[in-house]
Amino acid sequence: MRQIFLLAFFFFGVLFTSTAQSSRQKPITRAEFLRLMQTIAAGLNENNGRKAADCFALDAIYSEPPNKQIYRGRDRIFEFFGGWKGRPKVTQMVWHHLAFDEQTQTGSGEFSLNYGSTTHGMVSIRIRDGLIGNWREYSYQSALDWNGFILQNPF
Repeated sequence: MRQIFLLAFFFFGVLFTSTAQSSRQKPITRAEFLRLMQTIAAGLNENNGRKAADCFALDAIYSEPPNKQIYRGRDRIFEFFGGWKGRPKVTQMVWHHLAFDEQTQTGSGEFSLNYGSTTHGMVSIRIRDGLIGNWREYSYQSALDWNGFILQNPF
């Protein structure tokens, strides 16, 4: 009887482990990362906070260090992106120089954002289960367009 119990325990343990591992999403590719980032920009540009926020994991962290802003969870990020009412002003976001390491599932990109005033910045991102788990943003407000902003060091 004990042997049957151990055999059943082993069988169900292997079955459970295999099922749990197969239900995990595989790492994303560079092309999928680029699509995810373009979806965020499109959502913001369309004033569609849901479209942009759905690129984030349910428990994602969106921050601008050290303590300028921090939003925990997709629902809070959705609210930050305008929620159901949308943002009162038009947002225009453009990505520059997106990069992604498939092995570590981390990426980065420079961006320009206009929301009444122009901001240029950089973001570091960690992907988890196909969505953004962590977003760490650094930004600089400037009256210059992108080309003027990078004038001394273009590439």
